[in-house]
Order: sequence, then C-alpha cells, then structure tokens
Amino acid sequence: MAKEIDPSTSMAALFGARVRKLRTAAGLTQAELGARVHVVGTRIAQIERVSGAKPTLELARALDAVLGADDLLVELWPYVYRETFPDWSRKFMAYAEQAVSIGEYAAHVVPGLLQTASYARAVLSVGLTLSGDAQLEERLSARMGRQVRLTSEDRPVLRVVLDEAVLRRPVGDSTVMREQLKRLLDNASERHITVQVLPFDQGEHDVMGGSLSILTLPDGSDVAYTEGAHYGQLIEDPEDVGNFVRTYHQLRAAALPPLMSLDMIRSVMEDNHRGANVPSRSERRRVAQKQLQQSGRRQLRGSGGRISPRRPRT
Repeated sequence: MAKEIDPSTSMAALFGARVRKLRTAAGLTQAELGARVHVVGTRIAQIERVSGAKPTLELARALDAVLGADDLLVELWPYVYRETFPDWSRKFMAYAEQAVSIGEYAAHVVPGLLQTASYARAVLSVGLTLSGDAQLEERLSARMGRQVRLTSEDRPVLRVVLDEAVLRRPVGDSTVMREQLKRLLDNASERHITVQVLPFDQGEHDVMGGSLSILTLPDGSDVAYTEGAHYGQLIEDPEDVGNFVRTYHQLRAAALPPLMSLDMIRSVMEDNHRGANVPSRSERRRVAQKQLQQSGRRQLRGSGGRISPRRPRT
C-alpha cells in the first residue's frame, strides 16, 4: 500500500487528501473516478500522491461535481496553483482578489483579465519558464479562472491603458487577434471597465519596459506591481506606491480618451491600419472635456456603480 501523504505539508497535499477522502466515501476506485471526470485513473493517483502536474481548474470543478464536494475543491484550487509562484507573486494575486479598483498599463500584450482563451493560449505558449503542455493548461485555467471576478457581485472597477503596440503586434493568427480586439470592444461597453490606448506619438515614459498594475484595496490603500517578460515586483511601501500611482495617472492623461481609443481598436480590428489615424492633441482635449462633462452629469443624477475619484494623498 502506498504511503499516505501528510496533508499539512502543502496545499497540493491537502487537495489530494481531500480527493482521496471524498473518493473513498463515494466508494469509487481511482479508475472509476477518472472515468467520470474524463481522465485516466493514474491522473487521480497523481493528484492524491502529489506527483505529476497539478490539477487544472476544469478538473477541480469536475471532481467537485462528481464527488459532491460543495465547491470545496474549487475553493482550494487557487491555493494549490499559487504554491508554485514566489511569495511576492502569491501576495499580489491575493491582493488582486480583494481589490475594489484595478488600474493596468500594458506595454506588450492585452492584460490577462481581458484576454480571450485563444489569445491567452498563444501568449502563454511562449516563454523561458514554460515546462510543457500540462503547465500550459494549468496556467491557462488559472488565467481564465481569474476573469470570473469581473462578472461577480463584488467586481472591481477596471481601468486599462494599452500601449499602441498591444494592438499592432499580432498574437496567434489573424482570427485570434480579431477575436481579441472584438473582446476589448465588448469589455469596454461594461460600465465598470474603461479601455484607453496610449499612442506611439506620446513618446517615452517611465514604464516602457513592462506592465504596471495599481490595486486599490477595501481600506483605501494602494499597492503596485510591475512586471516584465520573466520577472515581477510587488511594491507596498507607501512612498514608492505613490510614485507609481502618479505615473499611472500620467499615462491615463496621455492616452486617447475612451471613445477615440475604441475607434482606434475598431480600425485596427478591421485591418484598416493606415486608417487608424491618431487624432490631434487639440481634438483629444476637446473630446476628453466633453466626456468629463457627460460623466459629471451622470454622477449628479445619481447613476452610481462607480467608485468616486480619490483625493490625492498629501
């Protein structure tokens, strides 16, 4: 008989122990459970013994349903997945799940919260840290799983600034890219999501090398996160975070207003690259002022649904 794994040693061990306990209570063999969730029996053995690839979110959901676990396995899964990440990365993920407002600047690809599955697969398929197909599926499941919060009752306000390069760089084939740009247009129609494009003509800025996220937590405090191709950094020191918050606001101010941004996205999506002209700065200011006036009138009418702008820290 195989030696039982101590569930206190890791979240993966706890997950495996729960699967084994639920499977035994249901009177199922590993092969029988595997057949019901459409995997081979050895895959169930790997989960229970904490060997091989970690379970995907899809598999956790299937096990939950078959074993009648009342979402226990689904709730454990994010902790199992995060266990492979550095401490700072796990902490950022935990903050992101609590955030009431998320500000994103993306230099190279669409932020994960707004990616289609096909686009995400293409992005995640490259990189020095990818070890194989199993890890790819694991990462894809995690990314898609995090998007659920955008449709939940406690969904955060999401403000995204995309560098123009994000629209211009093909990811996947033309169908994948078109579907992704269409997804951005659909996302931007949601009241809690704002999408802007930072055009090339704005020149250099402080975070050209990677992405920047600003998370506002329920207590009103902020944390910042910067990320490159193979690294990330969580910033919690209030003074440093304040500098990144100001940088992010500068990027939003330099970006095209939302309506013009959507026009540019739509133009690129329709393969009319030369027609995706960047409006003059005076035209941007005119449209931005008009949108601010309209936004102010909506707030005075008590439309609700958005977080009020926070006062700058002194």
